[in-house]
Amino acid sequence: MAQLEQTLPPLQKQLAQERDLIAALCGGFPSDRFPQQFVFATMHLPRDLPVSLPSQVVEQRPDVRAAEANLQAASAQIGVALANRLPNITLSGEAGSTALALNQLFTPGFNFWSITGGVTQPILDGGTLLHRELAAKAAYRQAAAQYRSTVINAFQNVADTLHAIHSDALLLQKAVVSEQAASKSLDITRKRLELGDINYLALLNAQQTYQQALLSVVQAEAGRYADTVALFQALGGGWWNRADAKPEPPLSIVDIFH
Repeated sequence: MAQLEQTLPPLQKQLAQERDLIAALCGGFPSDRFPQQFVFATMHLPRDLPVSLPSQVVEQRPDVRAAEANLQAASAQIGVALANRLPNITLSGEAGSTALALNQLFTPGFNFWSITGGVTQPILDGGTLLHRELAAKAAYRQAAAQYRSTVINAFQNVADTLHAIHSDALLLQKAVVSEQAASKSLDITRKRLELGDINYLALLNAQQTYQQALLSVVQAEAGRYADTVALFQALGGGWWNRADAKPEPPLSIVDIFH
């Protein structure tokens, strides 16, 4: 019993730290007390966790959008570098009047337009503008490679979380079956103790086995919830955030496995 009791302080420390984390994520301080209590019975998973996802969903990830924006900015810099190497032509026009007599100055027939132009072209730049253009193109290729790498990593992240959720579902199913078997074994052990067939130590062993099975179920549930949250994060907030996605009503975790 003492060995089992020594496992409680680490769990209590983890529980306190998780509460502090929830307070921080809610924009509060660790001393704040939130009325909502988080228990498994009140939590629900989406109705259908997808086996595969369209590539458009990954576009909403912040890292993918940032890499795409960097690629567009690098492409614009190429246009700026090319424009700096081209001649700069400026045209301006002026309107006025001219006449030999003052009373004829603003009469029809004595108006004129003057158009002047200026051309500015870099001549002796020592190849600076050319190398700036080459640097802009190299930066674009670098941004394109980073964008491709970010997209590939995003798909890998989503695929890993989908595999984890699938494995979590199988693990939870096995844990529930194990818990049910341990519960039946505990009932049989209690009846055997009542009949005097076994001693009390056998009952304690059966109770310990059942409690371990319950703990395995809770751990499996926690793992499934954690990997589901990881999927939401991998998708940049969840696939239902897209305008073309239809919201799914929540379903109890018990219903998912039935």
